[in-house]
Amino acid sequence: MKIAICGGTGFVGGALVDYWLQAGHHVKVITRKLPDLQNPSQNLTYISWEQLEETPQELEGFDALVNLAGETLNQRWTTKAKLEIVESRVTTVARVARLVAALKQKPEVVVQASAMAIYGTSSDETFDESSPQKSVNFPSRVSEQWEIAADAIQGVRLVKIRVSLVLGHKKGAFPLMKIPYMLGFGGKIGSGKQWTSWIHIMDIVRLIDFTIHNKEISGPVNASSPHPVTNDEFGRTVGKVYHRPHWFPVPGFLIKAVVGELSVVLLEGQRVIPQKSLDHGFQFTFPTLTQALEDLKHRGLSD
Repeated sequence: MKIAICGGTGFVGGALVDYWLQAGHHVKVITRKLPDLQNPSQNLTYISWEQLEETPQELEGFDALVNLAGETLNQRWTTKAKLEIVESRVTTVARVARLVAALKQKPEVVVQASAMAIYGTSSDETFDESSPQKSVNFPSRVSEQWEIAADAIQGVRLVKIRVSLVLGHKKGAFPLMKIPYMLGFGGKIGSGKQWTSWIHIMDIVRLIDFTIHNKEISGPVNASSPHPVTNDEFGRTVGKVYHRPHWFPVPGFLIKAVVGELSVVLLEGQRVIPQKSLDHGFQFTFPTLTQALEDLKHRGLSD
């Protein structure tokens, strides 16, 4: 297959590129800036947005296009940062829509990143792909704008991957999350009752690949494990797997003081279920948190 990817140098994108190259696919990474040293492999090429806008025919006949690009939410949400987060997502999606419109041989499928934040937060509700969207905070409003912008991508099968907390042993949030435990000061955040929906890095890679190959899948797809946990259970599992204590609670007011409005992500939870992928027969390699963390620990020891 020939696959183009925006955001192919990021945490999930980089893992996807490696996965597809190992499978023998041809991958073209669309990037804002071309790398100084490019992989000489014929199966991996790079192209900048400027080059692509001048010569969109470079993507004629590609089988799939994946867009994971966007400014990270993991930063203090100043007014400037909020504008950059929204603009980076909406602008990139608009570029993808224009690119697809310009192609005579369009890709069969476009996989567009979104986020589970689109459901809002709740301590007692369970969300799946049929749940209504709730514009209750900044992350949910960003996700809603992201998906509305994606609707401009026409003439192809469109999949919206609603990403949860992605767990990896080197990149992403988890290496930072486990630091307090490795120092002996791990514990729940806030009440600890808030839900944490998560997915192992290899399962989200396999899920994106699954949606590309399964032509019956379109619309929103939750990229989350079938077994979400509370924040307290998440921490206890980290402590158990890494043989570290889980005892030092971090009060909510301290989190708010340190990270500001971003604290909503840490203190308010979402119990998200991947109903659509389960209905289509997707098999998670790491369905439980213990399985996922044991694998990440093993990967860390083998480095």
